[in-house]
Amino acid sequence: MATSICRTLVPLHRLSSCLSKGAEAITLRETRCALPMVVQIRTKKRYFVPPSAKKDSMNQMDQEKLARAAGIVPRQQYMERTINISCTAGVFDPYIPPEGDARLSSLSKEGLKQRTEQIKQSAASQLAIRKIKDYDSDFTTKNFAVRAQEIFIEAHEALTNFNKVKLHSLVTERCYPEMVRGSRYKTLRWRFVESLEPPKVVHTRCPDMVSKGNLYAQVTVRMHSRQTLAIYDRFGRLMLGSESEPRDVLEYLVIERHLINPYGMWRLHAKIVPAWAPAKEAIIKTLMIPGPTLKPEQEFEDLNYEIPKPKTQVQWHK
Repeated sequence: MATSICRTLVPLHRLSSCLSKGAEAITLRETRCALPMVVQIRTKKRYFVPPSAKKDSMNQMDQEKLARAAGIVPRQQYMERTINISCTAGVFDPYIPPEGDARLSSLSKEGLKQRTEQIKQSAASQLAIRKIKDYDSDFTTKNFAVRAQEIFIEAHEALTNFNKVKLHSLVTERCYPEMVRGSRYKTLRWRFVESLEPPKVVHTRCPDMVSKGNLYAQVTVRMHSRQTLAIYDRFGRLMLGSESEPRDVLEYLVIERHLINPYGMWRLHAKIVPAWAPAKEAIIKTLMIPGPTLKPEQEFEDLNYEIPKPKTQVQWHK
């Protein structure tokens, strides 16, 4: 860096004071008191070294060797992912719904088989319920099923009203992106009509994650209800469902809570879709078909233009 202004002006000031006395009064002693006009100036240190011409042809290993030879230690790169310990990343030991649920009678042969299998699987659920009661003494399967249904209704009402703050308090960080995905520029109309069967707890697990003792509770609730759903695009055209036609819906909801967190809450975590579930309806899409180019004095109705039909060999896809 350059020297300061004071150090540069001091020799100039002393030399000018000596010269003001006149050339005849300048003696050897006066010339000795004048300092030499040498100003130390150092250029700025170069932190950037231009790359060599052969750098493009070298691989990464050769570049690291040259950097170490020059005294530069390359920074090690890490593949890091953000994690959230307030919820799990999935469903531990997911519940497998029996085929034909809500259709088979408990008095039939197949219904009795399903009932015996559920009794066998309930042993692990009872152990998990005991662990949950160690942290939540008021936990009961009967009251929890009603509370899970209330969480489900409040979460979907917050989704239709786009209340993100309330939705974050009702669903986990894993469930939130799955619920809001694809809802931008769309209008949702959802309504809970009635419950066809009382909700009940069918599956309970209490796994630990990261370390032993870091417990999470996952409770699967079976809910058979009647709902209405209608989705409109940004132009107000109907894409899916109907507001006036309620439909019977059978759902298996996974409610989760971080047990060791004293401020933890029960939140909607996932939804289990059985393999035998029917396929979803196709979404009605609105497409724009380019029309003819009109002159300023022409009207579209006067042309009697016919909309061209797609050819048979053309396949429409996303």
